[in-house]
Amino acid sequence: MNLEIYGHGGDLLTASARYGVDERQVTDFSANINPLGPPPGLLKRLGEALASIVRYPDPGHRRLVALLAERHRVEPDCIVVGNGAAENMALALLGLAPGKVGIVEPCFSEYRTLAEQFGCLVCSAYGREDRQFRAEPDEIERLIRETDLIFIGQPNNPNGVPYSLDELRQFAMAGERYHTYVVMDEAFIDFIPSEQRCTLLAELPAYPHLILIRSMTKFYAIPGLRLGYALASPEVAGQMRAVQVTWSVNSLALAAGEFCLGISGDYERATLALVEQQRDWLRRELDELDCLTWPSQANFLLVRLPKPWTALAMQEALGRRSVLVRSCAMYAGLTERDIRVAVKGEAACRQFIQEMKEVMGGTGR
Repeated sequence: MNLEIYGHGGDLLTASARYGVDERQVTDFSANINPLGPPPGLLKRLGEALASIVRYPDPGHRRLVALLAERHRVEPDCIVVGNGAAENMALALLGLAPGKVGIVEPCFSEYRTLAEQFGCLVCSAYGREDRQFRAEPDEIERLIRETDLIFIGQPNNPNGVPYSLDELRQFAMAGERYHTYVVMDEAFIDFIPSEQRCTLLAELPAYPHLILIRSMTKFYAIPGLRLGYALASPEVAGQMRAVQVTWSVNSLALAAGEFCLGISGDYERATLALVEQQRDWLRRELDELDCLTWPSQANFLLVRLPKPWTALAMQEALGRRSVLVRSCAMYAGLTERDIRVAVKGEAACRQFIQEMKEVMGGTGR
């Protein structure tokens, strides 16, 4: 049985019970969180903010919205702050009420899960292995034509590969032509250097059917607080806010978001340098173990294990050594030999490769 009984990585409690290991001693490569941990000073700020829990949080998230509007050069009414990126996906589905939803497989499991929970019919296009699991642009345009709303990962999870700016424009223009909402999930885009990011953020006013969704929990390493936001036209953002549960974002999450948007650029630069260095090192080492990887631009790698290894067998073997990886065997379009591995710091990455070598019996080149 796969470890992902709730459909996601990072489930330390289940891993502890299944493998008989102390969850505090687990090295978790199944969740894609900044290896540097939270920005310096954030935990101190959260300690100071604890006194605020005796009051309701601001239901309008006004201070955080103002900071996000300034950073992204958009009007405040274009922003929806949510309890993680996943809530913003749910708000798009609830507020816009699509009948048919398109997804590009393989992809983040919440796209399908949420759409089906809200009674939508889900239609798929499939990424091609020779295109690093990106779908052909014409296939995505067909899906846009046939649906009311489509999710596109940019960069996509679990392969970490983005679409080009020209392709994104093709998708957004198709959304306008067919009156289909195009939701671009940019949860991991902060792990790409700013000059290399492909995003339509600067062109948002040109596409009234476009929604960009971003996460603050992954880059700033605060997944336990849950914080994300969406950027869209004022009309679409208003429809999303209209169906949001009041106070869904707690005061500590808001304080964390405000703090993170005010820090210097040193943390961002250090994160990008570390992720690129360790991601490249992991790819080289995994290649030596006869594993196949794809050129991710995010803080994780999609890995195909050599035969006869399966994702489940590797997950079990590493789990008993207090190392967690994400099985991708259940992702449509992938195989039973595929896993996803987060990029962590140097010591953790070296530990991971050593454990892989030991469980594989020293096999490889």
